[in-house]
Amino acid sequence: MNLDDALQTFVIEGRELLQNMEESLLGIERGETDDDAINAIFRAAHTIKGSAGLFGLDFVVEFTHIAESVLDKVRAKELAMDGDMVALMLSVCDHLGCLIEHVAKAEGMSEATSQMSRELGERLSVYLGGKREDKAKETKSKTSMTVDHDARLEVEGGGEVETDNWHISLRFGRDVMRNGMDPLAFIRYLATLGRIVNIVTLTDAVPPLSAIDPESCHLGFEIAFESDVDKATIEGVFEFVREDSLIRILPPRSKIFEYLELINDLKDENLRLGDILVSCGTLTETELANALRIQTGSGNALHPIGEVLVEQGMVEAPVVEAALEKQKQIKENKGSEINLIRVDSEKLDQLINLVGELIISGASISLIAQRAGMPDLGEAAATMSRMVEEVRDAALSLRMVQIGATFNRFQRVVRDVSRELGKDIRLEISGAETELDKTVVEKIGDPLTHLIRNSMDHGIEFADVRVARGKPAHGTLKLDAYHDSGSIVIEVSDDGGGLNKEKILAKAIKRGLVKPDQPITDKEIYNLIFEVGFSTVDEVSNLSGRGVGMDVVRRNIQVLRGTVEIESEPGKGVTMRIRLPLTLAIIDGFLVGVGGSAYVVPLDMVIECIELPPRSKEQGDNNYLNLRGEVLPYLRLRELFEIEGQVGRRENVVVVQYGGHKAGLVVDSLTGEFQTVIKPLGKVFGGACGLGGFTIMGSGEVALILDVPRLMQQVTSREVSVAGQ
Repeated sequence: MNLDDALQTFVIEGRELLQNMEESLLGIERGETDDDAINAIFRAAHTIKGSAGLFGLDFVVEFTHIAESVLDKVRAKELAMDGDMVALMLSVCDHLGCLIEHVAKAEGMSEATSQMSRELGERLSVYLGGKREDKAKETKSKTSMTVDHDARLEVEGGGEVETDNWHISLRFGRDVMRNGMDPLAFIRYLATLGRIVNIVTLTDAVPPLSAIDPESCHLGFEIAFESDVDKATIEGVFEFVREDSLIRILPPRSKIFEYLELINDLKDENLRLGDILVSCGTLTETELANALRIQTGSGNALHPIGEVLVEQGMVEAPVVEAALEKQKQIKENKGSEINLIRVDSEKLDQLINLVGELIISGASISLIAQRAGMPDLGEAAATMSRMVEEVRDAALSLRMVQIGATFNRFQRVVRDVSRELGKDIRLEISGAETELDKTVVEKIGDPLTHLIRNSMDHGIEFADVRVARGKPAHGTLKLDAYHDSGSIVIEVSDDGGGLNKEKILAKAIKRGLVKPDQPITDKEIYNLIFEVGFSTVDEVSNLSGRGVGMDVVRRNIQVLRGTVEIESEPGKGVTMRIRLPLTLAIIDGFLVGVGGSAYVVPLDMVIECIELPPRSKEQGDNNYLNLRGEVLPYLRLRELFEIEGQVGRRENVVVVQYGGHKAGLVVDSLTGEFQTVIKPLGKVFGGACGLGGFTIMGSGEVALILDVPRLMQQVTSREVSVAGQ
């Protein structure tokens, strides 16, 4: 196994566990307290500690162990998960994230990080009944192997321990000392995890003194052990001698009843008996592997694994029977099984690129078949194109992820910022199941963060102001996502005071962005907040007021070929509406021609195509036409892109729609649908208005992809200018 790959997996899974842990903590803070959430938090910490231990990351293990101990007390109802505890555990989450980042960067802890570990450790230790030094002394004292000789080892039929102590049977391998291991060192380490109630040394395997090899181990031990740790933790004590020794760990009587309850509560996830027993903790992965080897080595593969486990004393018979019953229920209830596999995003990107090249090659074959007059080749090329289209859709679907994970991360942002501002603000999320391209999800996080922080700082009022205006004392921030006309729409809305139109306009006039007598719509006034350095805040705060952020928001959204719109209602709040394409890789397009140039219009934005009326060409109509009683503004691409050449006798209008608005694009010719592989424009052409990229056609020629949202903005601006004349 490649340790670097394994360590990278630890980092990825650690981040996911911390994200789940944070979401559960925030849910508890909102009053959604339940045992499942607390257990999930504990399991996350326990898993991180265990995984870190495999890689020898002692600084992670040591810190997480203290947090896990506190969480174990919460789980046992000895401590309450109140507001202070939630705040502390959120700090623990943040610090664990910092520790994992140190691991990801392959760097040691800084002094600041070490200091934070100590400070948080001290705060956690308060809940454990003393300072860390006291706990360390207590742990150290346990290594002296204090034994209660009055206690007895009680084991009866079936291997079931009839006391509330663990029973550990050890038969060290003959070569354990020769391999550099000290048997007593393992027992001393075991004592750090609990209390050794009794220990019996077995000498039945000791040969006559004349035959004793001083380098060989002939002793065995039977141990009564009192501890709250699980079976896997006890087994981990003997990890380095596991292969050469015979180790049997029997749970206390109370644990057996606990295992039975855990088995009954298991979800329908595993079908095999061994998996069920491992899931509930009565069997470890190592014991299961040993039992399977014994089953295979017996020469009878049909010998039930449950019988092997009972015969070897690994699991008690009642627990096996309960697991078999659970297995039967799972088989009856399970209709289908979902298999998930983790795939590197770079491999998906490579697949998308290859599919894109395949589309271009397929278009080239179709063109060659058409020019050569080979109908059989053309038919084969058409069949291949349909199959490539299916492969394209399947490949793109692999990149689609739900936006809910991104939305949930803002629960923490809202919590922290609202406390910093001294406001009571609650976040409501809807449309979390909406899917879009993974690349878009990754890049939309920062713009959303800016919008949310601005809404909380500028939009939502303080409690006394809200109450005076007849609103609830707490403010509400909403995140919503939905699909609309081949795009995804993300809305950030608040129930605050709305934008101050007069103040924005006055500031814009003062800065020379708008002339005093210039006609301007409310929408254009609101869009002024996206200008570089624009701010109406009188005082600069830690969150905002320097005019940095909103222009970055718009620029980042435009990089994703998206747009942002503002709706504001005085006294009721603001809605920021971001409209984005579903994918940035491959789209269905509609190919048109203007002069000798080819352009692609995203097909999901095309409504219909009509012929431009002759009257519009001859008489002039201020670029408006009558579309069945509806006034339709249009743009001439020939004029927009300054294309030279003679205009043909017949011109066509491609009617497009975006964001509830319609417009027409006047072109010379209509070629038809065209699978389009989107390639980005270089830096030289990155600022070209109305262009969103380019693609390569089957002939090898380049076709430019139209940026319909930007063209719509031009139409809107022209309408305002005409209205003001």
